[in-house]
Amino acid sequence: MTTIDVPDTTLAREATELVRDTASELVYHHSRRVYLFGARQGRNRDLSFDPELLYVGAMFHDLGLAERFRGSGRRFEVDGADEARRFLQARGVPEDSVRRVWLAIALHTTPGIPPFLEPEVALVTAGVEYDVLGLGYDDISAQERDAIVALHPRPDFKRRILAAFTDGIRTRPETTFGTVKADVLEHYVPGFERGDFVRTILDSPWPE
Repeated sequence: MTTIDVPDTTLAREATELVRDTASELVYHHSRRVYLFGARQGRNRDLSFDPELLYVGAMFHDLGLAERFRGSGRRFEVDGADEARRFLQARGVPEDSVRRVWLAIALHTTPGIPPFLEPEVALVTAGVEYDVLGLGYDDISAQERDAIVALHPRPDFKRRILAAFTDGIRTRPETTFGTVKADVLEHYVPGFERGDFVRTILDSPWPE
């Protein structure tokens, strides 16, 4: 078994510090697992990726759920992506690398697109899908999976992450139109009515 470690760089350490200071313990441990699971999926798929960029994407991917963003009126994915962009630009990271991290975060709840983009974009989504949805569960050995969860535990994770999603987006329900997060509000926010794409077309001001 080839060990995959968290990058030991100044950029990675500063990203870790920022997320620990900003996000909940739940989101911190989830984000670290997203990196570790995503990196292992990258190894399984024989993808060449920049561990540092993948790590920053993983660590910032749910930052937009934090309380300070809840009045932004924007998708939480974009809030997290913009925060990562500011973080990277302030440290002189090249713009192409910044773009990859921004896309990785902005698209991590948009299935079907990230696998066709750069490895860092694809693998943030792969890590999220593994940790939250269990997609590709058997692609990683039980030994590796248990070692990661021992480092970053997930007690009552299913219930707690759904609560974190609900709290992070309930104040901006309109931003869930066309996204998987509409399912969350439909389950947990009384009175929420999800947008209907067909109805939106038929009710548009166009005469026909």
